[in-house]
Amino acid sequence: MTLLSIEGLGICFGGIKAVHDVSFAASPGEVVSVIGPNGAGKTTLFNMISGVYRPGSGRVVLNGEDVTAMSPHLLARRGMCRTFQNLQVFQTMTVLENVIAGFHLQESGDVLSDLLNLPAARRRAKDAEAGARELLRRLGLERAAEREAGSLSYGSLKRLEIARAMALKPKVLLLDEPAAGCNAVETEEIDHLIAEIAASGVAVLLVEHDMKLVMRISSHIVVLDHGEKVAEGDPATVSRNPAVIAAYLGADDAAR
Repeated sequence: MTLLSIEGLGICFGGIKAVHDVSFAASPGEVVSVIGPNGAGKTTLFNMISGVYRPGSGRVVLNGEDVTAMSPHLLARRGMCRTFQNLQVFQTMTVLENVIAGFHLQESGDVLSDLLNLPAARRRAKDAEAGARELLRRLGLERAAEREAGSLSYGSLKRLEIARAMALKPKVLLLDEPAAGCNAVETEEIDHLIAEIAASGVAVLLVEHDMKLVMRISSHIVVLDHGEKVAEGDPATVSRNPAVIAAYLGADDAAR
């Protein structure tokens, strides 16, 4: 069953093709990694998929619905969530409050009940806190629940950002370099976390420069170079592809 379908996506900036005619699909429980050298167009592709950029061509289909260029908050309501290269954490809020914030988008209550603190609003707040604490437990952050987020290590902040995205109960989760800046232990923790998320039935799209992590965890890999897809397949197949070797090493080095 295909959950997310990327069909011929492309975009130009000042007449330069940043991404051109990229297509692939993701199913529940899969980890699909998008890799390529710096400047290959990976984050630009993620920006189009997640509604940050409007594609110049192609479309994004989520669970059978054309969601091309739909705003990120509407995509989140439909089950697509994303983390970014640069941390988007509320540094002065507690860890718990950061995750509770992720639950608010799923709430269906009205502003008046919240302002008057009616029983329905209190129930929603209680449920959000319980859900947030459970997510923190799953991600190994429960002991830090009452700490200010800015006091956490970089690796813990990465996990916190993923926890907040998971609070939205995504069907598709886009992770943009979740292991960037992490040490070996933190990277291994991120590795296990991504595997656990995928095992729960979420389709995970991953951009990551740590090739060891990518090869360990990916179900499928899409390789970009200069904005175009040059290879696609399982990790073993992709790692042997001459176009992939050339993209990473340069054509002259790959030929030696």
